[in-house]
Amino acid sequence: MKKRSRITLGICGGTGSGKTTISEEIARELGSEHVAIIHQDSYYLDRSLLPSDDQQRVNFDHPSAFDWKLFKRQVRALQEGKPIEKPIYNFHTHSRMEETTRVDPRAVLLIEGILVFDDPDLRQMMDIKVYVDADADVRFIRRMDRDVRERGRSIESIVDQYMNTVRPMHLQFVEPSKRYADIIIPEGGHNRVALETLIARVRAML
Repeated sequence: MKKRSRITLGICGGTGSGKTTISEEIARELGSEHVAIIHQDSYYLDRSLLPSDDQQRVNFDHPSAFDWKLFKRQVRALQEGKPIEKPIYNFHTHSRMEETTRVDPRAVLLIEGILVFDDPDLRQMMDIKVYVDADADVRFIRRMDRDVRERGRSIESIVDQYMNTVRPMHLQFVEPSKRYADIIIPEGGHNRVALETLIARVRAML
């Protein structure tokens, strides 16, 4: 196996599947000083100029909701050893904040998000593509818990969004992207055997 100075992992899966848990476990096992993580959620398009009613109607689970151009440009920069200023998205105002977060290049780059396998150019940048799988009811409960605690949303609005956009978009875009995965991890971050196998593979490649 040819050794590499840098490798890129794509971590995809439905909302609440355990993508963040997997990413954090990889970073913990390899050492945070060796891992850079960028979340697709940071690259939502700014919707601050839209009226409030129109903001509520935006489909945030459709590929058109993301700034793919910036996303791919910053992934390439990190792969080339250049630091980036990652955007910060405010989910309360649906806007991109003026502040940014500096991300320095590391030996391992993790790209995490529900639609990171949707763009063929982005897929080509990945050395390993991982799909994190979990039952729909588990994913919904995790999403509801997150949106209530972290985003101050009502249960009614969460259920409405899930039924109208999250579930249909998962079936249309996220679930079919599983076919691009090199590794499928069922049970999300709780599957220690799959996680340890993935980490061993990453170590062997570096």
